[in-house]
Amino acid sequence: MADLCVRDLVNALDTAYPPRLAADWDAVGLTCGDPDDTVERVLFAVDPVRLVVDEAIEIGAQFIVTHHPLFLRGVHSVAATDAKGRLVHRLVSNGIALFSAHTNADHANPGVSDALAGALGLMVVRPLVRQKGEASDVGTGRLCELVEPVTLEHFAGQVAASLPATRHGVRVAGDPQRTIRTVAVCGGAGDVFLREAAGADAYVTSDLRHHRAQDHLADSACALIDVAHWASEWPWLEQAATALRSGAAVRGGTVATNVSTHPTDPWTAHLGSTN
Repeated sequence: MADLCVRDLVNALDTAYPPRLAADWDAVGLTCGDPDDTVERVLFAVDPVRLVVDEAIEIGAQFIVTHHPLFLRGVHSVAATDAKGRLVHRLVSNGIALFSAHTNADHANPGVSDALAGALGLMVVRPLVRQKGEASDVGTGRLCELVEPVTLEHFAGQVAASLPATRHGVRVAGDPQRTIRTVAVCGGAGDVFLREAAGADAYVTSDLRHHRAQDHLADSACALIDVAHWASEWPWLEQAATALRSGAAVRGGTVATNVSTHPTDPWTAHLGSTN
């Protein structure tokens, strides 16, 4: 087996999650790292934060793949004078490359929402929003079906049991006894697709805002299940790790992969109302 380098892994990931599928505002690909450096172990995580870099150092990973980019806006300095600058210095000084697949992984097939649907035991039917100029199975979110109809109360419990535990938990809007047959899902923030999801019986996504949810429900549209942003995207990590191992094999090499289980959801407590 040949040794693989950063460049080989970038090419494998770009094949699975083509950069052309990324939104024009996004910043995907290699953030730091020498394309010629050899890689033996890769760590997958949702967020590029200090906890994740520390984990990579601990397990001896030379490459980190995250869903969220470290930088979404142009910068003029990566001096170690703020958190992101210090993170870059820590990566470079430990010989660790950082790569992100963000909206390109959201839109790809399979992608982030396919992984979410799989974790929830759903059968994917089609993209919720198809991407113009691409194949019909490429786009944002997924419209799915349940193997058997269940109540909203039952399905919400299934969602809570299937995703990693977070302080956010699972919020539900709708009649608990409503029958759920079709489910729209969108990993990450998905309230901009409420209109597209309205025809399903339920919509599972993250970061739903008060007024959008209220207006949606007032129109007698589908039930809503709001989960933590991090939890909705975490199932993608194993999918991406599998894609990378397959891409490495095609290139005549092997690479060890680890999926981070450290929650990087920012919320640390959730207190129920007392009155």
